[in-house]
Amino acid sequence: MTPAATLALLQRWRDAGALRALDLAFVRFVQGLAPDAPAGLLVACALLARLEGQGHGCLPLDAAARDPAAVLGEALPDDAAAALALLPADTEAVAGDWAALPATLLEAEPRDERGVSPLVRAGARLYLRRYWRHERRIALALRERALAAAPAASAPRAMSDGPEADAASEARARDWLDRLFPPAAAAGEPDWQRRACERLLDGRLTVVTGGPGTGKTWTAARALVLLQALHEPGPPLRVALAAPTGKAAARLRQAIAQALLELRPLPEAAAAVDRLAQRLGPARTLHALLGTRPGTRRFVHDEANPLDVDLLIVDEASMVHLEMMDALLAALPARARLLLLGDRDQLASVEAGAVLGDLCGVPADAPMARRVVTLRRSRRFDGAIGALAAAVNRGDGGAALAALQAHEGGAVAIAEAGDAARIAALAIDGRAGPAGTAEGWRPLFERLAERPAAGADFTAWALTLLQDFDRCRVLAALREGPWGVSGLNAAVEQALARRGWLDPRGEWYAGRPVMVTRNDPSLGLFNGDIGLVLRAPDGALKACFADGERLHAVSVTRLAEVQTAFALTVHKSQGSEFGHVLLVLPDEDSPVLTRELLYTGITRARHALSVVAPRPALLAAAAARPTRRFSGLAQALADPGRGA
Repeated sequence: MTPAATLALLQRWRDAGALRALDLAFVRFVQGLAPDAPAGLLVACALLARLEGQGHGCLPLDAAARDPAAVLGEALPDDAAAALALLPADTEAVAGDWAALPATLLEAEPRDERGVSPLVRAGARLYLRRYWRHERRIALALRERALAAAPAASAPRAMSDGPEADAASEARARDWLDRLFPPAAAAGEPDWQRRACERLLDGRLTVVTGGPGTGKTWTAARALVLLQALHEPGPPLRVALAAPTGKAAARLRQAIAQALLELRPLPEAAAAVDRLAQRLGPARTLHALLGTRPGTRRFVHDEANPLDVDLLIVDEASMVHLEMMDALLAALPARARLLLLGDRDQLASVEAGAVLGDLCGVPADAPMARRVVTLRRSRRFDGAIGALAAAVNRGDGGAALAALQAHEGGAVAIAEAGDAARIAALAIDGRAGPAGTAEGWRPLFERLAERPAAGADFTAWALTLLQDFDRCRVLAALREGPWGVSGLNAAVEQALARRGWLDPRGEWYAGRPVMVTRNDPSLGLFNGDIGLVLRAPDGALKACFADGERLHAVSVTRLAEVQTAFALTVHKSQGSEFGHVLLVLPDEDSPVLTRELLYTGITRARHALSVVAPRPALLAAAAARPTRRFSGLAQALADPGRGA
């Protein structure tokens, strides 16, 4: 097939919606660099760009040639078979078919990062150079941390097995571990939370994964006290807390603060807790931690200007994409410890990569696997929500439906029919059931209608309203359409306006919830922050955001990148929890309906979950559809001689 014929074929794919305009533009760019490029390379470039837009780090050429539907999904054009047959079928074929390509276009098996070609081939994987570089740097940095001994400057090498280990120091560490983790686990069952703290002591990388309620931040608080106690009487531990979104960062700080208070009564723990409380600053978004440089993708903190920390704790690590993880590791001093917390079963990052999933997927016999601790026992989801989440996680759609039906009306409920107006009413009024009330937004809008009395504390009133808003949230799988975020937001607005609680004429109005969709460091706002528009005492409309126990109010005239947030996509809800979640599934199947999306939506609910499923069978189908992100990172982490 000639290059012209290949471009014409790919244009038909674009016209049919199988490719984006950006995908086709990249193919034309490649063809401009190498006018005689083989048809297979042009097809591969189109698919590589398409997969990058879906969050993948690379194109597995052999898998795409062998089983294209497994790699690219079922929605392939009718004439895809002939084009996909042009792809090399294995590593040997790739090396032979593309051997004559100029190094300015494609570099094969590069040994360093000095090349400039837009494409990189590693084995049978084709990369955009940017993502190959991110994977390579992450793999190198994590392997170095996984194999490094505990930093002597940060704390004693208390758990080291080496002959230089100090016996008194080790005994002191074990004494503190016994205080923090008194024997309480079932006979024969390891105390995995204690194991996580031991890992943190004996190395510079620890990954703690587990579902909601398994005690990830509870464990992190004990790790903080442990390290600070072992520092005594030296300088305070320099700690940074961070998460991908503002909401997740605030939740991390609150959870750590609460856990530290609970630890203060332990024998001899008060001094360590007090020193931490005095020094522990607010948790920040990763962008705020690294410091953004306006107009660039670079950060203030990097290899040349590292963070000044002994310990960095990152929560919601499943949301951290390749580029951000690369930047974070580059800015972290070699002597510092890194503690990653996250749920490997949640949705991966919106942007390319699934770093936490790759880390947790390393084979058990690889050195990296020792740095990963999995917490399995949930103290929050032992009932109906937990049973439903567990069934979805197993891919057992039948058990998931059975769990919904068995607990109907209690902590969980399923609605098989209805429309957006019914969903809006459920979000406003909640629902009653034998296990208690699933709350809605009625208290919020009744309080909003009253307005604070003259001279009352506006800050306290606004913070209470923000807490009321978190009583409930509508989560959707789709962005557009009547069952998507756009349709549901409109339905809630209309329902509240009919009741006289909102006056949504124009873009800005009191009571409008907003989500920030782009980082704006100048305003102290970051992607994912959620606030409420309220009328301030001076009459001006202000977007109000909770910053821990403080209120951060910004004039609406300064906000450019926000969207109404009665309803959110499940992706946007990551890092948050709500008292009552209404999880809305569409009436037609979609590739976005996956096991991870269901699990993430379900586990955003603290007390009650209402699943709105016009076709309940789609819930079972989604549970059986796991997400897979293509990358070479897991292989590189397991085997330094292979992968990125």
